[in-house]
Amino acid sequence: RVEVFEASSENVQAVLGETNGDEINTAFKTLLRNRISRGGILAKGASIMKQGENGSGLASRWYPRPLAARIRAIGSYADRSHFIQGDGMSLIDLSKDNPMAAFFIDPPYTAAGKRAGRRLYNHSEIDHDDLFGRMAAVRGPFMMTYDESGEIIRMAREHGFNLAKVPMKNTHHNRLYELLVTSGELSA
Repeated sequence: RVEVFEASSENVQAVLGETNGDEINTAFKTLLRNRISRGGILAKGASIMKQGENGSGLASRWYPRPLAARIRAIGSYADRSHFIQGDGMSLIDLSKDNPMAAFFIDPPYTAAGKRAGRRLYNHSEIDHDDLFGRMAAVRGPFMMTYDESGEIIRMAREHGFNLAKVPMKNTHHNRLYELLVTSGELSA
């Protein structure tokens, strides 16, 4: 379905207006919404791209062959993958003693008074100090991403975590920096 879909305005609106909620249709609708939304954001009120990247409209982020290849690659791990919809903090607690458990944590950016996380996500309330404390107790490796802020740098240093600044571009193509916070050494 990904490979044959043409991302025209009419086709996109038809898919987004579908009410058939079976797993395949829901998955396709979610993927499409991610690809055509500004910044890939799915929260209520997130807008659909108008001009797209380089002015090429809705289809600018819909590249069927690479998307299908990625889906197939992920599918090859289906027998070893398990998705849990629930409280991530509880999952950290359940897996903290397992040295084979690796964590990638991309919390809503609400630390240091940031508002983007509150605006962009349905579930944005998080106790960042508590998260850092929990990650200090895990035996396996982890990586967290955060906006660059003094508060995050302070918490990372208090827990002996490693930090790296990584350049990125926001939806307005401004160059900003994110912080990677890890339990292990980072190399260039």
